[in-house]
Amino acid sequence: MEALFSLDLSYYLLVSLGVLIGIIFGAIPGMTATMAVAVCLPMTYALDLNHGLALLLGLYVGGISGGLVPAILINIPGTPSSITTTFDGYPMTLKGEPEKALKIGIVSSLVGGLFSAAVLYYFAPTLADWAIKFSYVEKFLIILFALTVIASLCTRLLVGIFSGVLGVWVSLFGVYDMAKGGNGELRIVPEVLSVFLENGFSLLPVLIGLFGLTVIFGEAEKGVHDEATTSVKLSKDKRFSWSVFKGQTINLLRSSTIGTFIGLLPGVGGSAASVLAYSQAKNFSDDPSKFGTGHPDGVIASESSNNGLTGGALIPLLSLGIPGDSTTAVLIGAFTLQGIQVGPLFIAEHTDVWNTMMLGLVVANLIMFAIMYYAIRHISKVIMIPKYLLYPGIMMMCVVGAYAINSGIMFDVWTLFLFGLIGWIGVKLGLEIAPFIIGFILGPSAEVYFVKSLESFGTLAIFFTKSPIALFLWGLIALSVGYSVYSTMKAKRASAKDTV
Repeated sequence: MEALFSLDLSYYLLVSLGVLIGIIFGAIPGMTATMAVAVCLPMTYALDLNHGLALLLGLYVGGISGGLVPAILINIPGTPSSITTTFDGYPMTLKGEPEKALKIGIVSSLVGGLFSAAVLYYFAPTLADWAIKFSYVEKFLIILFALTVIASLCTRLLVGIFSGVLGVWVSLFGVYDMAKGGNGELRIVPEVLSVFLENGFSLLPVLIGLFGLTVIFGEAEKGVHDEATTSVKLSKDKRFSWSVFKGQTINLLRSSTIGTFIGLLPGVGGSAASVLAYSQAKNFSDDPSKFGTGHPDGVIASESSNNGLTGGALIPLLSLGIPGDSTTAVLIGAFTLQGIQVGPLFIAEHTDVWNTMMLGLVVANLIMFAIMYYAIRHISKVIMIPKYLLYPGIMMMCVVGAYAINSGIMFDVWTLFLFGLIGWIGVKLGLEIAPFIIGFILGPSAEVYFVKSLESFGTLAIFFTKSPIALFLWGLIALSVGYSVYSTMKAKRASAKDTV
């Protein structure tokens, strides 16, 4: 409670502003919570860490929650995590219950968000205390495990591995700092670019390019068309009643738990969480045939799970320094701007920031509920905003933000466009963006831990013999890769049967 009263009014206003902007981003198909955080990240440059995180956490929560609006009203998921919301949300709209479906999703989002915040508060410090005991060997193996998890949960194993390794390779451009054990020589970079890339590519322009410009380039390729809007009259729907949640306690807790657990796994994403929660709700239902026909249970499972992801994805970020999803990868940029490194020591060394973050996450969920529940009729109209009016303004924000991040370096703007093109072309070629960006973020740390391990022990065998924890991590890595190979072979067999 002390933290609640120690912050000024501007903190809560920034959380509210972030939630509102995030909801708008999430409610417009093609614009995700990650894009909202990436585009608005440069705005935090002029704020202190607490106020910057207030804005970004609001964007995160609002962006995830806003995706239910187009999913329910026009059968288009606003964010990837809202895919399963369309299964029952849109049929409810067709039955004349759009506002009822929206409010069911909003309440479920609140439950999932608060549940994950509670798990984050109690679990992250424990995990951080455990991680403090790790040597360079265990830290390297954790990063290796994170990369294998990301790759193994991609649709195609080899593409996921390639994307992650490519991200690590790109992160190694520049000089390996002698303070970190390097020799101070320039690596990989052509001589003509040595002046600009001595310290490698800046993280923030890369993030904004991959998650901001990539979407804009993709929309520009499709061309400007008059977009279909919903013809549903929200005033003619059946009334929402809280009685719809009677008997839904198990569904809410199970789905929130699934979302939070999936958030712990680096790079998996909300779509996997919502699909798994939806399938489990259907499996445990007394009447599975109702799912897909406008059944409230499906909306509850989908929305509580994808909002449960918010706190879960912050757990590995704050306790291990490994982002849980693409949005928390962007949040690393906020700490970078303030000169703070997340990892096992973060919570112990920055207790005030930790408490403020927890407060911001809870407040953001409460504000999200208040805004969406009482103003959903007006918020739903954002799906009618033409993208040809919206995207030029976003493009301008991206360019100005990239230019200002390092006090006016034009090369950062070119970096922005370069990685926007890489993301756009990469998506067409099947490149997995999440493994790429997480590999880019973790690459330098992996290199330092690997080199320091060899300097300390002088042999590669140490990665297998250092401790029981190292062997346990190798077991997890083997399980991750083995599961992926099994899933791939199973999918190929199923595909072969279908063709026959």
